[in-house]
Amino acid sequence: MDLLPRHRDQFRSAGYWEEFFKKRGKKSFEWYGEYADICGILHKYVKTSDKILMVGCGNSQLSADMYDIGLQAITNVDISDVVIKQMKEKNKDRTEMSFVKMDVTKMDFEAGSFSTVIDKGTLDALFTDKSDDVVKTVEKMFAEIGRVLRVGGRYICVSLAQRHILDKIMDYFVGIGWPVRLHRVVEDPDKELEKEFHMPVFVFVMTKFMPMPNPIKILEVCYNEDKIERVSSTDEVVAVVESMQHYALARQQLNKRSLDANDGQINIELFSPASSSPRYTMNVVDRDVRVSKNRKFAIFIVPQGREVEWLFSTDQGRVQLAQSAGFKRLIVVALHRDQKYDSLDAIQAELSSKVMELAPPNLGDIKVPFLSIGDEIGQRSIKHRGTNKMTGDYVIEDVITEGDIMRRLIFLNNPMVVQSEARMTKVQIKKKGGKNKTTKMVVDTSHLACQFHVGMVAGLAFVEDFQKLSESRIDIALIGLGGGSLAMYLHDAYPNIYLDAIDIDPDTLQIATDWFDFQADDHLRVFICDGLAYIDKLAKQGLKKHVIMFDVDCKDMSLGMSCPPRAFVEKEVLEKVDKILHPEGVFILNLSCRNKDIEKEVLDEMKTVFRGMFSKQVQDDVNKLVYALPSSRSHSQDLKDAQLLGYNLRRTAGILQDLMKSRAASKKDGSAGLVAMLEDLVIV
Repeated sequence: MDLLPRHRDQFRSAGYWEEFFKKRGKKSFEWYGEYADICGILHKYVKTSDKILMVGCGNSQLSADMYDIGLQAITNVDISDVVIKQMKEKNKDRTEMSFVKMDVTKMDFEAGSFSTVIDKGTLDALFTDKSDDVVKTVEKMFAEIGRVLRVGGRYICVSLAQRHILDKIMDYFVGIGWPVRLHRVVEDPDKELEKEFHMPVFVFVMTKFMPMPNPIKILEVCYNEDKIERVSSTDEVVAVVESMQHYALARQQLNKRSLDANDGQINIELFSPASSSPRYTMNVVDRDVRVSKNRKFAIFIVPQGREVEWLFSTDQGRVQLAQSAGFKRLIVVALHRDQKYDSLDAIQAELSSKVMELAPPNLGDIKVPFLSIGDEIGQRSIKHRGTNKMTGDYVIEDVITEGDIMRRLIFLNNPMVVQSEARMTKVQIKKKGGKNKTTKMVVDTSHLACQFHVGMVAGLAFVEDFQKLSESRIDIALIGLGGGSLAMYLHDAYPNIYLDAIDIDPDTLQIATDWFDFQADDHLRVFICDGLAYIDKLAKQGLKKHVIMFDVDCKDMSLGMSCPPRAFVEKEVLEKVDKILHPEGVFILNLSCRNKDIEKEVLDEMKTVFRGMFSKQVQDDVNKLVYALPSSRSHSQDLKDAQLLGYNLRRTAGILQDLMKSRAASKKDGSAGLVAMLEDLVIV
């Protein structure tokens, strides 16, 4: 018997429900679970002395079950005459409970008649879409519920909390000053998986307050019976709900089959009962391989601070990790900042039950291994929080990785990408007025934390007769300051480099100065302006640079190219760059592009401007370094002779390394990779 409507609009039709309950007969229809599933939440808020209104009662057993345990002052209303007659007959022995045919958007009860209104699925049935008529109907329902509730009474709404419904509940009730509390209905996990399609059920509890000007926003999330947490924004509530919904769908999918190549990897966030922010991010990686029973499933815990590395932050990297580990399904677990973790054992104990819900089908009774790198979970320390006018919230954090303390700038709108990074080192400084010394952590400017920065420095080898020029003057323009690590490295390593660093964002310069020990002087100047305007000005003035570097990121992550913005590689701009370069100079581009078609378009455009081009793919990264020689470059050097060119470049890179070593602040200087970066160059 098909009881589902042909179109969702029928859910709002009295005629549909008349036909529904005629076909359904006396058998109850339980939207969103049985009484046993939600009674633990209901009885936190409903007392035996309460006058209760059940809106859209249908033929649910909920009112009868509540009546039988002592909650007897229950009035049930529904728009269907059929179901009201059925329920009167079915409950004729429950003499204190009444059933009334009534439209919930225009009820006949006096104001303040009830202390509790319960809605199990009625809002979801009415709120089928966001059209004006539907929204007006829902607002009428909310207004009527608010009218018939006494002050201090509660509206308890059981819902699937689809996004439009969630948004409306937040907007309406928070707007009129009612506190909103969210519960998740927890069912038996095995019972959930038996269902063909399952979505988590939520209970919203809204408490009627007297109208007040500028009401205080009260939002709470209840994760279990003992823990209720106040949250500051509706966005946090939405994030919690959507995370739970996504987890339920993912679990359903993963329990029935393995992912194939077309599915991609599933990303799941787990929230802690103690926090409204994610505690873990889990990426599920499946490989189509035959393995032994004991190699079907494993969990890999990524140490704090290492979640941004290519191996753990990209689909390709995680596939490689699963392949290296040798498991058919690997769940890669990243630990979030702002969370406290005691040890690998504690994390394993916390995650054991949850990750087993994501096990592949027919796993059987095996011990699932928890893997990591070494025995430590890493250390992370938030040094500063701020808001950037252009990119939003950011953090400065120190993480310990492989024995080094690394300082990072992370923009929280893209938390898996390190915007800037520097290694910290200890130095001793004298105290004022005495001989005693104190230890201070400072940025080690002799170290390049990012491999693509190593590649950009190595690109100086393309400067013709670099050694001779380095004894007099080399002019460089760097578009994109970031934390200033690349600029400070070039400044400290090569004393005759005169570098202009350009950044459009004044906050960036402040961050670099305050947290990355950046210092400008007559060899290192900073210009706060649009990089395109700077290039245009140089071209108009006829000024020349030996090296121009583009290391500027794109703020719009949806464009397929995260570095640089597309405007920086338009032909008109490239021609200006070519005009600015000395004949012996080089243009160095940090190109980060996941869309191969866009990457090809950029490289093809560049080839129409520059005389010769070479590229180097940064290992285990999406970044590619492009080295372009100006059209004015002498034709005396055969750029097609890759062997001779490679030899000359590596010889010059060796000179670069020697110069750096003589000025390194520590024994662990960052110059060692310059020669290697110029191996296996590709002629574009």
